[in-house]
Amino acid sequence: MMSPWVQRLLLANLAAFLFSQVSPSFTQYFALVPAAILLRPWTLVTYMFLHAGFFHIFFNMLMLFFFGPRLEERLGSRTFIRFYLICGVGGAVLSLMTPFAMVVGASGAIFGVVLGFARYWPREDIYIWGVMPIQARMLAIFMVVVSLLAGFTGAQDGIAHFAHLGGLVAGWLFLRTWESRRQRRVAHRPVSRPKTLGTQDIDAVERWTAIPRERLHEINLEELDNLLRKIDEFGVKALSHEEREFLDRMANTG
Repeated sequence: MMSPWVQRLLLANLAAFLFSQVSPSFTQYFALVPAAILLRPWTLVTYMFLHAGFFHIFFNMLMLFFFGPRLEERLGSRTFIRFYLICGVGGAVLSLMTPFAMVVGASGAIFGVVLGFARYWPREDIYIWGVMPIQARMLAIFMVVVSLLAGFTGAQDGIAHFAHLGGLVAGWLFLRTWESRRQRRVAHRPVSRPKTLGTQDIDAVERWTAIPRERLHEINLEELDNLLRKIDEFGVKALSHEEREFLDRMANTG
């Protein structure tokens, strides 16, 4: 199912692409040119909604469609859109290393989304072209290596590899910071008398506590422990919709 911000981002990118086909000057005004960043600071954000051609936008939006909704459910919509934009800005910042290039595309933000997906579901199989399986963590590692090699060897392929790398770095830093803050909030949460479980919640709690812990990535395992502790202290009704979705997903995939 399409998540709220993924749907909005798809529509915004499509609208910007169609408008740029009608008015070429639109791209020139909103594309990122690092040498002109002081004159057009808004391009740090606007460049990520522009694309150089049909296949450019098609593959970026395809990856957003497949990886974005699940990550948005995991992070929550407000955190997800902040994450997406920060990854895109991170791509713009690292693109300053190529001052006279014109940079367009959501690739920096998309690479951050793929990294986030791989962080929380590292062993999930991704099928390249629908036939060749590769684990999400291996796909993320491959993307990092390609961006590093191409960026620092100066590959002349018309691809903004530094934008890709910047999106990956910004995404990693964002998630590390976000997870650290969540852990501190859980650690400092005041202890309250445990709530009594209603009969309708007993089955759900039994499924969640039976999740095979040995199959979980350490990040998901830590989140599971935090949520089970939250249930013990405050009851099932204290869980947000995203937290219940996370527990159900871990129970179904475990």
